[in-house]
Amino acid sequence: MASRLFRRLTFIAALAFAALGAIAAGPAQAQDGNFIIVQSTTSTEASGLFEHLLPKFENMTDIDVRVVAVGTGQAIRNARNGDGDVLFVHHTPSEFQFVAEGFGVRRFDVMYNDFIIVGPKDDPASISGMEDVTAALTRIGESEAAFASRGDDSGTNKKELGLWAKTDVNPRAASGSWYRETGAGMGATLNTAVSMGAYTMSDRATWLNFQNKGDFEILVEGDRRLFNQYGVILVNPEKYPHVKKQKGQAFIDWLVSAAGQAAIADYRIKGQQAFFPNAR
Repeated sequence: MASRLFRRLTFIAALAFAALGAIAAGPAQAQDGNFIIVQSTTSTEASGLFEHLLPKFENMTDIDVRVVAVGTGQAIRNARNGDGDVLFVHHTPSEFQFVAEGFGVRRFDVMYNDFIIVGPKDDPASISGMEDVTAALTRIGESEAAFASRGDDSGTNKKELGLWAKTDVNPRAASGSWYRETGAGMGATLNTAVSMGAYTMSDRATWLNFQNKGDFEILVEGDRRLFNQYGVILVNPEKYPHVKKQKGQAFIDWLVSAAGQAAIADYRIKGQQAFFPNAR
């Protein structure tokens, strides 16, 4: 188990560092071997979910799952380039577009949780307890309280920008002043927010697993617009013949099966359920 985890972490680090170079170089031909490459979002890794799930699948099938954990936008671009067998991300419109354009075979719902807005306990924009997320963002913008955005085209960043668009505030016009774009993953952005005393939006699971909370608290939650759905797709083997169709589909079938869904439901962070299975 330890050797598999070491191989996975090494693979993640190497591919994350080389992602842009791989895109420029063209589709990567997967080497022969009993493994698959999953292009995924950072939250599935940073939350600890994959560390919980993958050994169950690997022990049952002897298929090694190697995860490239990047923002959803980058994961989709990688998969469009043929760099991977499975796409597992959380921006439904982009996922359906990926399939419609012939890069993926079929999209499956897997699970959901929600987004939250976190910030310092002193709450300079006075948003604590608000249930209307756009009203809360409006207060942050009007008061010019510091806000840390991932700014990386991830699923979280896409959701955040979509919510800002429903307000009268244009945060990008304030880029570099009260609105700071980190261009980084969720964990790094949370670290930046805590160090700056800035608000930020996070998926709940990454926040629960985040260790450097300082005096930060969840200030806004519960708005239905903060719903966070995850989907999984097999990269199209007709477009990219090197895709490991049977092994990739086996992973997808397990995720949406009763056993996979139960494993997702069983994952807890500090006693709290992190993801809620909803495969049909």
